[in-house]
Amino acid sequence: MKKVSLIVMAIVVAFMVTACGGSEPTGGSESSDGGSGEAGFVGIAMPTKSSERWVHDGDNMVKQFEDLGYKTVLQYAEDVVENQISQIENMITQGVDVLVIASIDGEALTNVLESASAAGIPVISYDRLIKGSEHVSYYATFDNFQVGVLQGSYIIEALDLENEQGSFNIELFGGSPDDNNAYFFYDGAMSVLQPYIDEGKLIVKSEQFGMDKVSTLRWDAALAQSRMDNLLSTYYTDEEVDAVLSPYDGISIGIISALKNIGYSELPVVTGQDAELASVKSIAAGEQTMTVFKDTRELAKKAVEMADAVLKGEEAEVNDTETYDNGKTIVRSYLLEPVKVDRDNYEDIIIGGGYYTAEEVQ
Repeated sequence: MKKVSLIVMAIVVAFMVTACGGSEPTGGSESSDGGSGEAGFVGIAMPTKSSERWVHDGDNMVKQFEDLGYKTVLQYAEDVVENQISQIENMITQGVDVLVIASIDGEALTNVLESASAAGIPVISYDRLIKGSEHVSYYATFDNFQVGVLQGSYIIEALDLENEQGSFNIELFGGSPDDNNAYFFYDGAMSVLQPYIDEGKLIVKSEQFGMDKVSTLRWDAALAQSRMDNLLSTYYTDEEVDAVLSPYDGISIGIISALKNIGYSELPVVTGQDAELASVKSIAAGEQTMTVFKDTRELAKKAVEMADAVLKGEEAEVNDTETYDNGKTIVRSYLLEPVKVDRDNYEDIIIGGGYYTAEEVQ
């Protein structure tokens, strides 16, 4: 009888585990485990799979870490902060030797990084700066201010503001207000656009300036499209918009959808960032005007080098020790250079560089 009861209990437990998703990581995100582990164990926390650039980032890091003999665990939190915190806690419990984190909310990880520090686990901040914690060893990113400069400068050149005598209408979009990078993108763009706004050559008809007015929570394309719909119906019933500053390709696609929905036959200048496939196709088709390419293969390589150096007790290579103050410490950083991409050069840079194939872009 006791044996029968134990069998029944085992069946019930197995059923409950299956119903609850087995050992699926908190948040229901995909988890990838691999690598020999001879060199160590790396936890990689990415924000979401809804943006293809993060998929590239994660895959690139896993491959490069595993080529060096590291075991890896890669998890995506689908832009839910609580999921990411739980996933990082799980990685700490699993005994990772180092954490590489692209944060969803740069200010929400203070407590979990305290736990990481107590366990002797160093942290590499990836692409987005983790704020409010002294327990960040290094930061691997691109020159985010320069990203905005490239976007703003492209608008100036595309509208030929140096030579044109008239004025042009422009609307401004920002990234997610909980992402430190969004402010660098916006400030970089405004550093070159503001003089033309002050001069009256660029007119923001909505008069919506500043990240408190133009930000797009979680970089959401649907939110961007909705805001663009409202701008067009409120301020552009009798005139057209000539340029839209967009910090990210997903936002750009939402903006373009709004413009096409009301019948824009000739689209305005629309900037972007990340060279996502949908936007590269849009650029090739003559719709989105430009994007800023940030080669995630190179960023992943830099983060892997940093983590490898930390675990070997060495100093990682950095090229910036002043810019990135996270409120608790100035984080030693390596900034990679972003590249402007448009219809004239996407074949050379994107396809020629092996980021996408010609067949993928068609």
